[in-house]
Amino acid sequence: MLLLAERIGERAVAHWCAELLSDAVEPDDPRRPPMTWLGGRHAAVQLGRRGFGARTQDYWPRVWAARGLLYAWDPGASGAILVALRDRAWRVREMAAKVVRHRGIVRAEPILSALLDDPVERVRVAAEAALAELARRDGSA
Repeated sequence: MLLLAERIGERAVAHWCAELLSDAVEPDDPRRPPMTWLGGRHAAVQLGRRGFGARTQDYWPRVWAARGLLYAWDPGASGAILVALRDRAWRVREMAAKVVRHRGIVRAEPILSALLDDPVERVRVAAEAALAELARRDGSA
């Protein structure tokens, strides 16, 4: 990921991740970097089998895109993270909450509060950790 950011720029990587999260671009779009930059061998295996559009676990590119925003960031990507907090796939919600925690996206607080009642424990834990970090940052300002 960091190598890709060196090659095309951190802002470009963050923009690509935001596009993937928002379904504005397909994971196998030839005009974008290969998904293996975000998903590694798992992405290569999935592309080799059926491609991303045909699989039942179509959420992985969004998970990888959110994770990518832990390493490459642009404030313009925060809107995509807010949307990802409401994603139908719990893995996407969990990773988006981790990005909120890491990036300090204060606008996410109401959504994180709602995620404290998420049916998936890992999402609840990530939301609670993000809220705690946002509160800690607010108290130290």
